[in-house]
Amino acid sequence: MANEKRKNLTPVQQEYHVFEKKRETKRPVAKNCFRAFFVGGIICAIGQAISYFYMYFFDFTEQTAGNPTVATMVFLSMILTGIGVYDRIAQFAGAGTAVPVTGFGNAVISAAIEHRTEGFVLGVGANMFKLAGSVILFGTFAAFLVALVKTIAVKWGGLG
Repeated sequence: MANEKRKNLTPVQQEYHVFEKKRETKRPVAKNCFRAFFVGGIICAIGQAISYFYMYFFDFTEQTAGNPTVATMVFLSMILTGIGVYDRIAQFAGAGTAVPVTGFGNAVISAAIEHRTEGFVLGVGANMFKLAGSVILFGTFAAFLVALVKTIAVKWGGLG
C-alpha cells in the first residue's frame, strides 16, 4: 500500500520523502517499553500495598478489599492529575500509566479540568465522561456478557 502511494508522488515529493526518512527521529522502543513496564508495575505494587492495608487494618478479605482498593487508586490518580504530577509521570512512562485503573481516573479528571471554564454543568458535567464514558459503557457491556455466559453455563450446563 505504501509503495502504491509512493508511485503517485512526483519526483520532488519522492526526493523529499527520502530526505525526511533520513532525518526522522528514531523512537527508543525498548526504552519506552521498559519505562511503561516499570511504572505500570510500580502502580500495581502500590495498589497491592493499599489492598494489604485494607486487609490488615480494616479486616477485609482478599476478595472484599478489591473495591475499596480500586476506589482509592482512582481517587489518588485524580488528586495527582489535579496537582499536575500524574501528567509528568505519564509523559515519562507512556502507556504504563494508561493501562491500570489509574488511567481511568486520569481520563475523567483531565476532561473535567479542561472544561472547567465553561461552568460546572455545561463544562465539567457535560464533558467529564466524554473519554471515560466509552470505557464505562464497554466495561459494563463486557461484564454483562460474562455474567450471561456464566449464568447459562451454571444453570443449564451443570457446571455449578
